[in-house]
Amino acid sequence: MTSQHQSNLPVALTIAGSDSGGGAGIQADLKTFAFHCVHGTSALACVTSQNTLGVTRVDALPAAAVVAQIEAVVSDIGVQATKTGMLLNQDIIKAVASEVKALGLDNLVVDPVMVSRTGAQLIDDEAVASLRDVLIPRSAIVTPNRYEAQILSGLEIHTLDDMQKAAQRIHQLGSLAVLIKGGGMTGNLRGVDVWFDGRQLLTLTTEHVETSNTHGTGCTLSSAIAANLALGKDPLLAVRLAKDYVTTALKYALNIGQGTGPVGHFFPLLTFGQK
Repeated sequence: MTSQHQSNLPVALTIAGSDSGGGAGIQADLKTFAFHCVHGTSALACVTSQNTLGVTRVDALPAAAVVAQIEAVVSDIGVQATKTGMLLNQDIIKAVASEVKALGLDNLVVDPVMVSRTGAQLIDDEAVASLRDVLIPRSAIVTPNRYEAQILSGLEIHTLDDMQKAAQRIHQLGSLAVLIKGGGMTGNLRGVDVWFDGRQLLTLTTEHVETSNTHGTGCTLSSAIAANLALGKDPLLAVRLAKDYVTTALKYALNIGQGTGPVGHFFPLLTFGQK
């Protein structure tokens, strides 16, 4: 949806959680939007206390506060694409889904933040059900990792064939397109993604980057997809361009803190700084 007061600059909205360490969540999304020359707006759903070593506390905002942020942005500035990240609980998820419908936010990228890349469940079963039943059906693209795809499809995923079957089953939930991320896969499938939009079932591969500093890759990928949708790219091209961006950002990942550092969102500046 766009408001009556449209800007010539494409605008994207992220509805997600804050990462105090600056590597994922809202912070990663806004960096990614800026890199793509898209104006970034935000609706904060929760606040996390975290660094490169992990998360020590999570506080949810009231659902009404999340709704107020979304309506403030859309009513004045307008948005061309929206992405969701960590929404944390059932009340927030249902409220966001209601706003997506009421405001006609069509270019919606849902990063179904339910399970970490290591398999740890991050939200409760009621929230998972709400993501599956009320938010994903309103999305243009949903981007589950391996473990999230297992929950959404009800299938165990170990092979490429498993990923393809899961993508087709998740598509039946109502999203226009599904991108199952292969970052949690092993061996030759690590980093191999599967795309299904009801017509094309594709295997998408990019160069594998060997680094332990991968914090925020999922957030960055989904926000890069949203940025490219805001720029008017078709969904599959938006995904391909986003994958290329994340791959390069991984090459310039930041070795900060004592744990897992984030990707280098502004890698041209990092390259400049190294000269």
